[in-house]
Amino acid sequence: MSDAPQKPVTLNTLRRCKADGRKFAALTCYDATTARWLARAGVEVLLVGDTAAQMILGFESTIHAPMDFMVTITAAVKRGAPDRFVMADMPFMSYQADDAEAIRNAGRFMTEGSADAVKLEVDAGFGDLVTKLSRAGVPVVAHIGSLPQRVRQTGGYRSTGRTAAAGRRLVEEAELMAACGASMLLIEATAEEVSQRITERVNLPVIGCGAGPACDGQVVVLQDLLGLSDWQPPFAPPAAQLGQQVQQAASDWAQQVRSGDFPDGHHPYAMTEAERAIFTKS
Repeated sequence: MSDAPQKPVTLNTLRRCKADGRKFAALTCYDATTARWLARAGVEVLLVGDTAAQMILGFESTIHAPMDFMVTITAAVKRGAPDRFVMADMPFMSYQADDAEAIRNAGRFMTEGSADAVKLEVDAGFGDLVTKLSRAGVPVVAHIGSLPQRVRQTGGYRSTGRTAAAGRRLVEEAELMAACGASMLLIEATAEEVSQRITERVNLPVIGCGAGPACDGQVVVLQDLLGLSDWQPPFAPPAAQLGQQVQQAASDWAQQVRSGDFPDGHHPYAMTEAERAIFTKS
């Protein structure tokens, strides 16, 4: 790990990664402090995901991420990591109801949120919207495959592309999104044969989230990577067990306070002898 200055990551950086066959890393991020450390670690892409509804706000589903909240934390992540590529999830019902509203909301992410791109969960029916956003100058990450914002419609979280017909449909959706002007793709919870074909056929950077090793980049939820989640996705084994460490540190601290061992005799703020004498007599 190095804190040496790193070149800014742009869309062209990610395109060159694909062209050169170099993989890039992405992680979800929701605050400036964490963004700073992830940038120092060399993570190229930070996704301000609507998973913040679950990880930050405590809801059971991603559909509860408020628009204003998402814009605010996107700006925070960009301030923490100004040289990283920051893409923002457009939350549920911020783009589905009306194309004009979708363009305005995407514009807020670009201006107020300082995002480098916005991510939309799409199928073939969103081709016109992707075209309009692209025409308006908004880089779009088209999220295909498993779509968490539709979890109530599908009756739960479901993997995709596990039949030949479903796989062909996803390939067609990917090619359509590229033709409509998407700048990047994200494929979630999909059979690796399908994501490999998409990555080979589409001349865009492709990020996988539980979509196999062929994708140009990989993303997981940071809390899953750090062992902070109570439920671990099968495609995101933890690289650390920070949850247990946080629990132990907090338990130790609480015990110190209850036993009177904290502070440990060294208090940083003190009166001078003269002031103490005056205070004592008052």
